[in-house]
Amino acid sequence: MPSAHAHLDPASELLKALANPLRLAIVLKLALGARCVHELVEAVDASQPLVSQHLRVLRQAHLVATERRGREIVYSLADEHVAHIVGDAVNHAQEATSR
Repeated sequence: MPSAHAHLDPASELLKALANPLRLAIVLKLALGARCVHELVEAVDASQPLVSQHLRVLRQAHLVATERRGREIVYSLADEHVAHIVGDAVNHAQEATSR
């Protein structure tokens, strides 16, 4: 028998995928435009393996899309909703701490 809240499972999975400060930072950078891994590594000041691991989580959650350009893979947000969710969460957290 399905849970009374089963319709919320996809939203819960989305929030779980975003529940990491580095993944939030990556999403914020991608909200400014598509980036290659080496650009994200520099932008978020983390190692390449760590950034790649977090990008994999975001891709599996369908929050990040990829496009091959020659030898590089370019990452972008799957849609603008992702940027709004993260932006709203960051703004809310900042407002809550300034009270």
